[in-house]
Amino acid sequence: MTRIVTWNIQCAKGVDGRVAPGRIADVARGWGEPDVICLQEVARFMPDMDGGEGADQVAVFAALFPGHEPIFGPALDLPGDAPGRRRQFGNLILSRLPVPQAFRHLLPFPPETGIKRMQRQATEVVVQTDAGPLRIVTTHLEYHSETQRLAQAGALRVLHAESADNANRPPAAADGLYAPLPRPASCVICGDFNIAPDDAVYARLVAPFANGTPALNDVWRALHGDRPHDPTCGIFDREQWPQGPHCRDFFLVTPDIAARAGRLEVNMETDASDHQPLLLELR
Repeated sequence: MTRIVTWNIQCAKGVDGRVAPGRIADVARGWGEPDVICLQEVARFMPDMDGGEGADQVAVFAALFPGHEPIFGPALDLPGDAPGRRRQFGNLILSRLPVPQAFRHLLPFPPETGIKRMQRQATEVVVQTDAGPLRIVTTHLEYHSETQRLAQAGALRVLHAESADNANRPPAAADGLYAPLPRPASCVICGDFNIAPDDAVYARLVAPFANGTPALNDVWRALHGDRPHDPTCGIFDREQWPQGPHCRDFFLVTPDIAARAGRLEVNMETDASDHQPLLLELR
């Protein structure tokens, strides 16, 4: 069995205003030790994001999960207060499974006059599971603009289609830097998509591909059918989310992975972030 957790941790800031990475780690381990942990909104040397600490949260979480390898993808990479301390903000994957290769993808940032927006990013790893190699991608799409989200969803689909096509048409055998490495069509894409299950960006993400690329299926729908998604946001923090509890965090997977999905659960008890953590278990 492979356990994957995804969580927008708001730089470890809970609804109580306390920044507590250890609390995040404790909650993530509440389901048992995860094999892969996908965290959005992770900061490095950004005191305005973590209650004035300015910590390297990548190093903090690596220390909290010493058996996991950290793979960080900054969406923002800004000058810091000293050499080697650039201010960064992005998505972190921690894996205790072997990671033969990793990728960091900047997502589209189309121009829009008068719209507040920031650069967005997706972090990808290939992990070795007992069932074979698996691509895991975590991302955090733009909040303020559907135009941005649609472009970013399109880019995720292009990345997925390219990976699947490459898996079907392997390169020539080679050594050194040209040596082929596993990067299968089998895929999990997870994170905070800033979308509802009934909006245009969701429909774009799960739409069939014209070229035979394996579709991206919503695991919740695969397991629970038409039952409404459990809320992943707005349960405790009504200041940021006056609309109340709703879903904006998802696991999207290829059909072969959907067939292996045994459990998808949202922890709706913790207020360690404004979002809730999600667990996917694969048989």
